[in-house]
Amino acid sequence: MTLRVLLADDQAMVRTGFRLILEREPDIEVVGEAENGKEAVALAQELRPDVTLMDIRMPLMDGLTATKLLAGPEVADPLRVLVVTTFDLDELVHEALRSGACGFLLKDAGPRLLVEAVHAGANGESLVSPSITTRLLEHFTTSGGRARPAVPALTQRELDVTKAVARGRTNAEITEELTISLSTVKSHLASIQRKITARNRTEIAVWAWESGLVR
Repeated sequence: MTLRVLLADDQAMVRTGFRLILEREPDIEVVGEAENGKEAVALAQELRPDVTLMDIRMPLMDGLTATKLLAGPEVADPLRVLVVTTFDLDELVHEALRSGACGFLLKDAGPRLLVEAVHAGANGESLVSPSITTRLLEHFTTSGGRARPAVPALTQRELDVTKAVARGRTNAEITEELTISLSTVKSHLASIQRKITARNRTEIAVWAWESGLVR
């Protein structure tokens, strides 16, 4: 199956670079480009790509607002938006997660990680390396100053899976770490999402950090 990707960045050189990298892959197709947030929302709603790479700082409408319109809590059929940023500890990225982004990627992450991030986003997997995920989420939860949410009645195995997700583990890594099958991991993730009202694994990770389950 070909993965359809939309590029949203106000710099033509960045879009061209992303396109050249992604279209070298036999299963990825760039279906559109947007140079501002307003155009990104319109194209994404029209084309319904599997993944949208969204820059944060863009004219007419910033990437955070665009992300919220495409993937926010009030969107009935949210799209997968991967926010792209230059900063790995930026409050704007934290806001992007609150706005519904399924993950983020640094612009200097390199071609291989860009391709992996697109595949991961399409499959509902982690979108960044564990080290960056941990650093960002730790900063996010310690600087927010918000009250910790109540922890629902998760089983011990669900807690184990939640903690693994919060540390940036992929499904394959969780199966090896916990010695369980891939289908069992997916079943636990579905149950966790339902119990904590999370829509993707990034929201599970944020919830785990906010709840103090991971430090």
